[in-house]
Amino acid sequence: MKNYFRLLSYAKPLGGFIVPFVITSILASLFGVLNFTLLMPLLDVLFDKIAFEAVAKPDSIFDLKNQFNYYFGLFLTQYGKFGALQFVCGVIAVSVLLANIFKYVSIRLLEKFKSNMVSNLRQAVFDNSINLHLGFFSNERKGNLISRIVTDVQEVENSIANTFSAATKEVFLFIFYIASLFYISWNLTFFALLVIPVSGIFISTLVKRMRRDAGEGQQRLSNLITLMDEAFGGMRVVKGFVAEKFISEKFRTENQGYRNAIFGLAARREMSSPFSEIMGVFVVIGILLYGGSLIFDGKSELTASEFISYIVIFSQVMRPAKDISNAFSSAQRGLASGERILELIDNQPLIKDKSNAIPIKDFGHSIEAHNVGFSYEGDVEVLKNINFTLQKGKTIALVGSSGGGKSTIADLIPRFYDPTGGQITIDGVDMKDVSQHSLRKLMGIVTQEAVLFNDTIFNNIAFGENVSLEEVVAAAKIANAHDFIMQQSSDYQTVIGDRGTKLSGGQRQRLSIARAILQNPPILILDEATSALDTESEKLVQEALTNLMKNRTTLVIAHRLSTIQSADQILVIHQGQIIERGTHDELLKIEDGFYKKLSSMQTL
Repeated sequence: MKNYFRLLSYAKPLGGFIVPFVITSILASLFGVLNFTLLMPLLDVLFDKIAFEAVAKPDSIFDLKNQFNYYFGLFLTQYGKFGALQFVCGVIAVSVLLANIFKYVSIRLLEKFKSNMVSNLRQAVFDNSINLHLGFFSNERKGNLISRIVTDVQEVENSIANTFSAATKEVFLFIFYIASLFYISWNLTFFALLVIPVSGIFISTLVKRMRRDAGEGQQRLSNLITLMDEAFGGMRVVKGFVAEKFISEKFRTENQGYRNAIFGLAARREMSSPFSEIMGVFVVIGILLYGGSLIFDGKSELTASEFISYIVIFSQVMRPAKDISNAFSSAQRGLASGERILELIDNQPLIKDKSNAIPIKDFGHSIEAHNVGFSYEGDVEVLKNINFTLQKGKTIALVGSSGGGKSTIADLIPRFYDPTGGQITIDGVDMKDVSQHSLRKLMGIVTQEAVLFNDTIFNNIAFGENVSLEEVVAAAKIANAHDFIMQQSSDYQTVIGDRGTKLSGGQRQRLSIARAILQNPPILILDEATSALDTESEKLVQEALTNLMKNRTTLVIAHRLSTIQSADQILVIHQGQIIERGTHDELLKIEDGFYKKLSSMQTL
């Protein structure tokens, strides 16, 4: 129940919803039950069984029973039985009208409540997700995240919010019906309520099984979304390796698992409705037999009209009882989804700003790594005893074999991760004491894979900045991108497709460089930005990078050594350690040096 109420709390502001919803639900229930209690005088009038004693007009308008009796007697006296019948029918019509007006208002309030809850919940999940540390996204499957934000939140709307409606509106209706039954005959009502413990035990057993099926179903759905995302995103590989059948079989396995889980959930959920209905019919039969025997033996004070009204009202009691039962059964799928959502909301980023984090506005003189060590969540150390100083306006290049730790060093500079040993400082201040936002605003990052969005070229370069077309064009020209942009169908307003698939690799990379140029950061991190390009594209991109690096402090990860020969210092990284450092010429003079071997292999 804790998770249930926590999910409901996202429908803020709750105060402005609960009070009017409860009031309208109570009034809708009250007038709804009143319609059936009016059957007794209606039947008495129709079958000429009126036993009425005139009453004085009550002082309070809220004394509904005596108010009704007063006007009923007035109409009966002045207009006869047909007048009394007209009065009763008129009261029923007004009661039905008011019941449905209040019912409609309560439904509108409920829909607003649901939309607020779903919107706020989805926003909270997304906001918390994008603020998590980078390592979280390395371990988590993207399809699973999308499933939680989309399908799980939707399931909460369909199940939890509807349960809340049943737990309020239907409960009020149920209470009013029971109160009416006790008013008519308390001994028959006690007899009828004997069925409730039996139904409760049966439904609670179903609920436990349904929670398990619901959890498995949502996990299977996450797996399906992940598989589709990977298959459609890697369709070139799927086609190239003729792996359609393999992917199809993986999808079939997950799809069948999802089908079985959902079928099991539905089978148990739908069992509660016929069970409640069967029990209700059996109780009605029992009441007919028991109540009839009392009337036949003269042991009951109930009139025929009261007994018939009792049966009619009791038949209506089963509807809210069944709705409440079904709602709580259906809620199990929503609670399973809610647990997955709250798990994501409760996931805290490993990289956090301190309460007194320092905002930095500019870069003064240097970034320094002091005896830095790093390991991923308790694994073997990736970096050991890393020391270097990146002076303002200088370029340091990182080279070495794959898996040596170059990219990890680059990820530590903008605090995508924190060192597990040693420290990194910027202008003498430990980066852990600096706010992440201000630190990253000083940095521009260009990676090996150009990350672009299914949007216009203009929006990809501007990327949320409030800039003019002239500024975007200027950045594109520096990045050697303007010419190919002007050749597109709508130049800067051309939509480039999912992840920029309508462009070549070199064109995508130049757009990402233009984006970095527009940000005008004093510090650059270039992670093998040309390694995946052909010779012609590499030349254009390298020129763009050279323009970008002018008068900036740069950390470069290089695969092709020809691109970093002019670096002020080259660090050779091997197995997480710096084994050589110096300029290009100095490193080539080291006999049997690692850098010299790399250079020889690339020359060959």
